[in-house]
Amino acid sequence: MITCVIPTYNGAAYLSRLLADLRAQTLAPDEILVVDNGSTDECVAVAKAAGARVLHESTNLGFCRAVNRGIDEATGDWIVILNNDVELTREWLERLNRGAEESGARFASGKILNARERTVMDGSFDALCLGGCAWRCGWGKADGAVWDQPRTIQFAPFTAALFEKSVFREIGPLDDSFESYLEDIDFGLRCAMAGVFGVYVPDAVAYHHGSATLGRWHEETVRNISRNQVMLVCKHYPRDWNGAIGWKVLIAQLLWGLLAARHGAGGSWVRGKYEGIRLFGERRQAGSQKALDVLRVSEGEIRTLQQASGFDPYWRAYFWLT
Repeated sequence: MITCVIPTYNGAAYLSRLLADLRAQTLAPDEILVVDNGSTDECVAVAKAAGARVLHESTNLGFCRAVNRGIDEATGDWIVILNNDVELTREWLERLNRGAEESGARFASGKILNARERTVMDGSFDALCLGGCAWRCGWGKADGAVWDQPRTIQFAPFTAALFEKSVFREIGPLDDSFESYLEDIDFGLRCAMAGVFGVYVPDAVAYHHGSATLGRWHEETVRNISRNQVMLVCKHYPRDWNGAIGWKVLIAQLLWGLLAARHGAGGSWVRGKYEGIRLFGERRQAGSQKALDVLRVSEGEIRTLQQASGFDPYWRAYFWLT
């Protein structure tokens, strides 16, 4: 059985389109759960009219808690996680499911294209550098041969992905202290350290409108990402990380701060970093060297894919400086 979990906060028009796409799938999901985070528009009515089961929250609990509740309530042994602003091709779920089963992978992601510019990549799978900054691999790049190759992956974006439900029992739920953003990176890092792998299935195509709730450079988006970059270090890096790769972390974070400032969100970057540093001591966990081994592989993937598709200014600067 396959259960689709869709966290939503407003965006009824997007949700209506997504639910129609799910009804049209060549492999129909057995169950659709819409976790409504206190929407003030017609999301609940739209979901019920489409035959979805609605789990309603009176307030916005954030992406992580909404997804975790949906997974807890799901009856399927495979779980599809979908943002409400995603559009799906008719064979998306069938191809994703087949790719996971044929490879023995326990999760899968497909090719995600920009819904407004459909020859431009929104993403494929995720990667994380040693400096603590993530890349949605392919974001902003032209669709092409680089993104047409199936491969084993460590990180699946929770924008549109398929997971074996037992993975959440083994690895644990999303860490709701992340609230929103980079929670999927944290989950993927835990999977990689436990030897749980996924697969990228490029012929499973979806389209993403992207940051439809707040916006890519909204002050809350930047604040959350900025804080959660620190939380990744806090949670996973070994105790001697500062001496070994502290300079890479500093460079990565300062470069990202410059990028945020360029988009008018420098103040939000500062607030996020302050919040993350303030929480660092009380939430510090004993990370392992294995995390850095995973990140070295992941950073190598970023470099290889950037070389193949053309370096973005951020990654060109990061690799040149490190």
